[in-house]
Amino acid sequence: MPHLQTSSNKGYQSPSNQLHQEPTTLNSQPSLPSVPSLATQPDHHRHHHPTTHHHCVATLKGHASCISSIALAGKFLYTGSSDKEIRLWSRSTLTSESDDEYLTAYREFAGNGAVKSLVVFRDKLISAHQDHKIRVWKIDSPKSDHHKFTRLATLPTLSDRALKLLAPKNHIQIRWNKKCTWVHVDTISALALSRDESLLYSVSWDRTLKIWRTTDFKCVESVSNAHDDAINAVALSMDGDVYTGSADKTIKLWRKNSGETKHSLVATLDKHNSGVNALALREDGMVLFSGACDRSILVWEKDHGGNMVAMEVLRGHTKSILCLAVVKDLVCSGSTDRSVRIWRGVDRTYSCLAVLEGHKGPVKCLTAVTEQYNPADATSSYLLYSGGLDSDIKVWKIPVPLL
Repeated sequence: MPHLQTSSNKGYQSPSNQLHQEPTTLNSQPSLPSVPSLATQPDHHRHHHPTTHHHCVATLKGHASCISSIALAGKFLYTGSSDKEIRLWSRSTLTSESDDEYLTAYREFAGNGAVKSLVVFRDKLISAHQDHKIRVWKIDSPKSDHHKFTRLATLPTLSDRALKLLAPKNHIQIRWNKKCTWVHVDTISALALSRDESLLYSVSWDRTLKIWRTTDFKCVESVSNAHDDAINAVALSMDGDVYTGSADKTIKLWRKNSGETKHSLVATLDKHNSGVNALALREDGMVLFSGACDRSILVWEKDHGGNMVAMEVLRGHTKSILCLAVVKDLVCSGSTDRSVRIWRGVDRTYSCLAVLEGHKGPVKCLTAVTEQYNPADATSSYLLYSGGLDSDIKVWKIPVPLL
């Protein structure tokens, strides 16, 4: 789970305590202060899009504990769980349209505690863990249906650690009023790759942002005390901007200007009323979505000066937002209310297209991909993969009418 503030996490309950699912609605709830709301829009704008006819294609079973991370790469789906297990699934087997289908998958155990984040590039899988480590795996036979993982490195590498261990400047202050070395000293909550895949960004509950070079996995930059509380999410824009979301209720924008070697803080976005759990960027980097414990999804747009401005708030979830995913013009959100919502924005007006229900626990992670365009009925079809604290991965087919 993201690091959640006790004072602000009123909506979260553990799966065992969620005995009653609360009713869902396509309508929005009241806005956050100083942010426009869907509720303020005329009805013909708010309900501009028809509800989609989605359905669950398959339920992937096999994990014995909560699904904590998920990633797509070509023909394969990668999932990580809270009992340190990583599984690889072949998407070509997801052809049956029946629920509760048991599908086998290659699996690997690594580290201690949850696998918090997964990213794939080329023939490598990178995993972030609750035991404060990042692990790099080589994916053998990446073009066949028979895989295995070979561990290439654990970050920080021994040589990197030895070079930096003794330097006083590499000792940082952490939230327990102790000093430690520059390495991550708490759960690594999220990873992100730069567009050219040359850099890996990691954030942690120890409040730091770190940047690693993917050629030799050396840490090339570390931003200590990046936030006042645990960092739960990171997102990278096409232009190199870095966004971090934290339990301190803020989103921070970091940028490395021309001629500079280090990132600097450009802006602090502070419209949320509680801890920020999830971030997602539109492909062009002009729109940022953020989800928080206050049950809201904020829509931020970049103005002509490069500043992010809160333009809209999407409400409908009845509990904390835990994850977000963007595919084309759709925004997908998962919540502790056990549902996934599909949103679409046109001319800065957003509406909820669908509410996906079926998970028996909070929805922790999401990823989505375009499946096909159907000229016969003028729709595009998307596949959405959702992982829950009920240990299930669900595959949803979502047809969306073209504009």
